[in-house]
Amino acid sequence: MATLVCWEPFREVAALQNEMSRFMNGLLEGNGRTTQSWIPTLDAWETDGEVVYAFDLPGIPQDTISVELDDGTLTVTAERERKDAAKEQGFYRYERRFGTFARTVGVPQGVTDSDITATYENGVLELHVKKPAQPKPRKIQIGGASTEQKTIEGTAQEA
Repeated sequence: MATLVCWEPFREVAALQNEMSRFMNGLLEGNGRTTQSWIPTLDAWETDGEVVYAFDLPGIPQDTISVELDDGTLTVTAERERKDAAKEQGFYRYERRFGTFARTVGVPQGVTDSDITATYENGVLELHVKKPAQPKPRKIQIGGASTEQKTIEGTAQEA
């Protein structure tokens, strides 16, 4: 009996892209560098009243994390340092990323710094951004307060 499997070409392309990216990063960066740039993973979701951004920042002390709001963008920066004790313990492979990173995400228009709260627990930085109040449409009366129609009269002139 034959089993039919639905082929999903976009999933195959995405998997290939991830593998190639991992392969190329390993070739270009190598293990000899003391600092490597990295970008932490990010989850984002929306509730009725806010947008939440969660960054995975394991091994980074809370006091070294910087969060800045500037012109509708929220930027998180920090640095994870490599400990020199690793050389003394005979490590053979370094896969964890070290160095400084900066990650920028957009926030809804009209958000101010007082609309953002941050928590850091178990290596996860959560930024809660309150959604600004949306302006309500309002009805505009045409012709002012009077309800009578006005007639405009004029004369035609020949050119």
